[in-house]
Amino acid sequence: MRAENSYESDYLVMRGTLLHDEPMSAHTSWRTGGTADRFFVPADIDDLSTYLSQMDSLEKIYWVGLGSNLLVRDGGIRGTVISVTAVLDDMKLHGAEIETGAGLTCAKAARFAAKNNLSGAEFLAGIPGTIGGALAMNAGAFGGEIWDLVTSVKTIDRTGKIFNREVENFEVNYRSVKSPKNEYFVSARLLLKQGVTGTAKSNIRDLLSQRAESQPIGAHSCGSVFRNPEGDFAARLIEECGLKGYRKGDAEVSTKHANFIINSGSASAEDIETLIYLVQDKVEKKFNVRLETEVCIVGEIV
Repeated sequence: MRAENSYESDYLVMRGTLLHDEPMSAHTSWRTGGTADRFFVPADIDDLSTYLSQMDSLEKIYWVGLGSNLLVRDGGIRGTVISVTAVLDDMKLHGAEIETGAGLTCAKAARFAAKNNLSGAEFLAGIPGTIGGALAMNAGAFGGEIWDLVTSVKTIDRTGKIFNREVENFEVNYRSVKSPKNEYFVSARLLLKQGVTGTAKSNIRDLLSQRAESQPIGAHSCGSVFRNPEGDFAARLIEECGLKGYRKGDAEVSTKHANFIINSGSASAEDIETLIYLVQDKVEKKFNVRLETEVCIVGEIV
């Protein structure tokens, strides 16, 4: 890992931190994966805009939040990873709307809403990622999905230009969102309801308790690996195949929740990816259903 300042880099102006050959295992919840050629943490939105405006138009860009829905292959990433976690993390209140930066964790957004006596965002506490990541995949938990709350978003393109976008500019489906080409989320406005004092906080506690009882909280995982097929649950199908506890190296199908794959020690990205395909094959063979991955798999195979 090597840091460069603005005088050492190829970029004319840069106030953030640029790292080279950065281990992505330090930035993903599975705690595995190869290195990224470049890993940039901007100082703020203006620094991000400046950095993007100077990038080669052919350079591949990967955005990462908490890395809670990401598997980076062992060969690493050829291109630039941009991390806005704890950078684009501002929160503003506009009546019954909250404006949240893309780098804010979903859990903090839920608590901010509850603190301001707003209800409807409690389910965000069950999403182990950032607002930006949640927007990119229409993340959900406990029956709620983030795009049910969105009234507008701000995006940034590869040239560093910022856009104000309405919901109508996006094609939103279950765990997928089609965005304008080469635009990335920087903030969102969420419309909530005026709640009864204490109710939202109580709901968050109840939901987190429910999550702790049913999911392997504390283990190195990416959350749900597979999307639920229509009218069914991926976890049920996997469990019916007898795959709870099934392993490939240190990658293991959780014995607590079958739609979780955990790194129980020093699993490689290859171990995890191989186990994903094995689960897909066995479920398809037994039920004639091909499970679709919810996790994003990127990078080079060794």
